[in-house]
Parts: sequence; C-alpha cells; structure tokens
Amino acid sequence: MTKVVHIQKSARSAGGSALRLHKAFLEKGLDTYILSLFPDENDNERIFYPGRFSKLITIINDKINLFLSGKTKKEYGLFSYTIWGIDITHLRHVKEADVIIIHWVQGEFLSISAYRKLAKLGKPVVIVMHDMWTFTGGCHYSFSCEKYKSECADCQVFADNRMFDMSKRGFLSKKKLFQHYDNFIFVSPSRWLESCANQSSILNAKPVHHIPNILDDKVFKPVAKSLARQIIDIDVNAKVIAFGAVSIDSPYKGWDYLKKALDILSSEISSENILILVFGKHVTDEMAQSIPFKKRYMGFLRDETSLALVYNAADVFVTPSLADNLPTTVLESLACGTPVVGFNIGGIPEMILHKDNGYIADYKNATDLSKGLRYCLDSGIKGRLLPEFRKEENICEYIRIVNELLRNQS
Repeated sequence: MTKVVHIQKSARSAGGSALRLHKAFLEKGLDTYILSLFPDENDNERIFYPGRFSKLITIINDKINLFLSGKTKKEYGLFSYTIWGIDITHLRHVKEADVIIIHWVQGEFLSISAYRKLAKLGKPVVIVMHDMWTFTGGCHYSFSCEKYKSECADCQVFADNRMFDMSKRGFLSKKKLFQHYDNFIFVSPSRWLESCANQSSILNAKPVHHIPNILDDKVFKPVAKSLARQIIDIDVNAKVIAFGAVSIDSPYKGWDYLKKALDILSSEISSENILILVFGKHVTDEMAQSIPFKKRYMGFLRDETSLALVYNAADVFVTPSLADNLPTTVLESLACGTPVVGFNIGGIPEMILHKDNGYIADYKNATDLSKGLRYCLDSGIKGRLLPEFRKEENICEYIRIVNELLRNQS
C-alpha cells in the first residue's frame, strides 16, 4: 500500500487543502498521514506533530524574521523567510513515507535547509503551491511586480533598508535548491499560477502539474434555501449577500472595494430587504458599522457543515480578492448552487463563467462589483461547479502522478 505524508502548518492552511486531500486518499485506499505544526479541532490518530521543542523554534523564527524584515508595506501582504526551520526527517511517518506532499508551511515551519533535508531522503517531494511563494524571493503575491521572472531583489514589500536583501537571498537559495535536486515535483491548483511558475526563472525548467483543489462534494452541495435559512434563522424573503474569509482584514481580500460596492448598491436599491452575511476572523467594529445594510456576523466557522449552510442560505457570494490563487470559498459556494461575484484576477475567472454561474468584475472596479451583485440578485442565476473541479477526476490525477513518481523511482 502506498504511504503518503502531508506536511501542513495547520488544518486551516490554504482552506484545509491538505486535510481534504488526505481524506480523499483514504477513500482511495492509500495509507496517508498528516504532519501538522499546530493542532486544531480536526485532531485524530492520523495527524501527528513535530514535538514540543518545535514550538520554541517557531517562536524564535518568528522573532528573527520580524527583526530582519523590518517594516513592511501591509498592502503587499505576507513576506516569509524562515531562518532555522524544523527538521522533520527523523519522524517515523516521514521516514516511512513513499511520497511526501508539502502544502502551506510558510511562516515559521520549513526553512530552505529543511526542504533540502527532505530532498536528501531521495523520496518524491510534491509541493502544492497555494500562492507564489515557491518561486519568489519571499512574497506570497507579487501583484504587478514581475521580478520573479528574472531575479528578485529590492522587494517592494519593504519600506526601509535592511541588513541584507532578504528577497534576493530567498530567491537565490530556492533557485539553488530546486536546480540541485530532481525529486521535487510541483502542483498548481490554478492555471494562472501554473503559468506564473512556468515563467519564473526558478521553476521554468521544472515539472509543474495543474490539479485543482479537492472539494468534499458530500458536504458542499445544494440544499433547499428555505431549510438552510430556517436552520441559521434568516428571513426566507431576504436578499442575502455572503462574504467570508479566514481573515477578513487580509490585504488580499479586498474589503475596501466591497465596502465601496455596497455603498453604490445601497444608493441604487432599497436596503430594507438586503442582508449581509459575514464569516471569518478579524471583523472590526468599524468594518461592521460601515456596512450600509442589515448585517449578521457568523463568526469564524470551524466546521464545513456550517459553511455549507451559509452558502446555501445566500443568494450570492462575493469575493473581492485583489490577489488570489484558487480561493476555496468560490468552489464551495458554486458547489452549493450559489453564484459568485469576483474580480478578474488570479484563478477566479477559471471558476466563474461570466453571467452563467456568477459575474466577473473588472479588476479593482467597485462599480462593476456592485453591478455584478445586482445582476445576480435580480437575474436569479444559479451557481454550479465547472467540470474540471469535480473531486473524482482530480483525486485520480493526484493518484496517477503519485504512481508515476513511484514507478520512475523503481
């Protein structure tokens, strides 16, 4: 039986992609485990942790990274440069695995040195890229910057001078690592990110496979809207707009543009029958008070059943992301039959057919975003998952790649 170990920072990393792929592998009969840096509510006998000493390492890494990075421009989001990292090659399930799959581990978990130690095990190491970090100097999204195509240096993320250029150092260390070892394989959930990787000077000669994220179609599926609203106590006659993310205030998620779009919408239609459903972390009082409609904050939804109920209760889901790969929320909403409005950025237009299962707005155009919300509310269009995002086809593609890697090794 093929043994697989997934490496993740936590179960919430990248929309829970590691946990979902792990469960799908179990259904197909693979012997699969998850190594997670942080525990959470999904704890079970097939999720293990690197030990208590690792917590000390993460604290030290975090403080060193904060010191070296200096002041960063928040509008550009995360920049990750792990100094020490955690050596996980001695752990039993890592040593016994036939294939190692690395998911979102940025921040304080794996350093370039830790990646190198994994490569030295000689096993196939699959890196699932959930953002651009794998082939940049350290930023997770480059926005309009294209230095990753040649060589990262003097990164736009930083607002001041530092002891050394972290972006250049990070870029060159990744390039050296991936050029030296042939057992790294890369998976991109979106065709957009696949194209970026193929244009990067780090990965342009490496195998990059396109496989969308796995979605649990037993949970995320249409149910009667009236039933969903009854369960979460919402007026059956309301027009409901949903918006959510792990961190609402993330610079990637575009809250300011949604606020502008809602202001425009409120000037065009009566606010009496509109309800805004918001879920996720870090919703400030100022953000809540700025919504010009009735609103309800659902908090941070920890279970997928609650998420599915919110999507089913909504008439439209909006994702005003300014930088995104293949946001899980879009897939989840469409699978539940709820149309999605989003900007023409990243992998979002790969999931949405304009005016078919949602609406694609011009990038950073709050007026067009508002127009999309109104279109979905007035037209009554339904969301639907496009064929290339079906679970069965994508899990079979993962298994095909795993088997091919093992055959090439034998």
